[in-house]
Amino acid sequence: MTEAVIIGVGLHPFGRFPGKPALDMGADAVRLALADAGVNWPQIQGGYIGSYEVANPDAIVGRLGLTGIPLRGVFNGCATAGTAIASAARAIETGEHDLTIAIGLDKHPRGAFAADPSVAGIPSWYGQTGLFLTTHFFGMKINRYMHDHGISHETLARVAAKNFRNAAGNDKAWRRTPLTPEEILASPVLNYPLRQYMYCGPDEGAAAIVLCRADQAHKYTGKPVRVRSTALRSRRLGAFEVQSPSFPAGEPVASPTVDASRAAYELAGIGPEDVDVAQLQDTDAGSEIIHMAENGLCKDGEQERLIAEGATEINGRLPVNTDGGLLGNGEPIGASGLRQIHEIVLQLRGTAGTRQIPGTPRVGYTHLYGAPGASAVTILST
Repeated sequence: MTEAVIIGVGLHPFGRFPGKPALDMGADAVRLALADAGVNWPQIQGGYIGSYEVANPDAIVGRLGLTGIPLRGVFNGCATAGTAIASAARAIETGEHDLTIAIGLDKHPRGAFAADPSVAGIPSWYGQTGLFLTTHFFGMKINRYMHDHGISHETLARVAAKNFRNAAGNDKAWRRTPLTPEEILASPVLNYPLRQYMYCGPDEGAAAIVLCRADQAHKYTGKPVRVRSTALRSRRLGAFEVQSPSFPAGEPVASPTVDASRAAYELAGIGPEDVDVAQLQDTDAGSEIIHMAENGLCKDGEQERLIAEGATEINGRLPVNTDGGLLGNGEPIGASGLRQIHEIVLQLRGTAGTRQIPGTPRVGYTHLYGAPGASAVTILST
């Protein structure tokens, strides 16, 4: 099977851009990715584009050029971008296309995501009691995890402080003001134990990734980044996930993150010990902590020591969310996972500037997780 490699990346800044449509942000990101790859839009043979707010994101061709290519819309909650990059890579691996693109864009209103619970097959009482808010779920989830595995409030604050500090060195991040752990702990509690500055926020932005056949990469770049594996998993019976209306009885069932992670490692032929830099879904500071273990990067409870030691800092043993993650960038759902890919590509190229991790990183890892219990993992390497 032909291998897919990344030859170009583009990122529109994340934040708030009044008066600028999501499609225009997406077109800007595509143009940056095309320029980075050294190709023109008419050369792209097919693509996959994801968005939550834009009903027909494939309308972006009106901004880029009506070339008649198949541009398929995809949506999979917070794992949307993982689905887009996996589909673009698969089209190359199967021989359908030689040059593809993955695009993500969104423009969310202020405030937490909200909807009628019936869209997720959940009774109305679930929303009436406030449980349909994802902020509530993540607060309950990390509260139990802290109790079971000895994670402190200080560790939550250290994670958030790290991500805001990393975002300060990212000119495309939204929240670029560093905060100390003490300032974060002093902010109001939103859903115990999570405080105001421990949550990400919905915002606006776009990203694009250009891929090609590995045997043709030399025509475009001297530093292609290999797509070693992609994996997507949904929840299994008995798992406690976003929008679960009850806590399951009996033995705990692994999160889809655990399943996606194991599948991705197996497909890539590597293990967690080979990962040099990671991007993990930090919907909140607690999620990053939980996902460190769910992705095999440590054991449950080891996060307390690792984070205190600075292991996840840019100069640490396993840097996590070097561009600020969701806490620093916010989450435009369609684009968020491609932002992760963008950052890993920069790190593997050695072009991340002040955020560049030491040494010569060879393996990068990205992870997405969201409602109603879907997780996507992508492993990249030089």
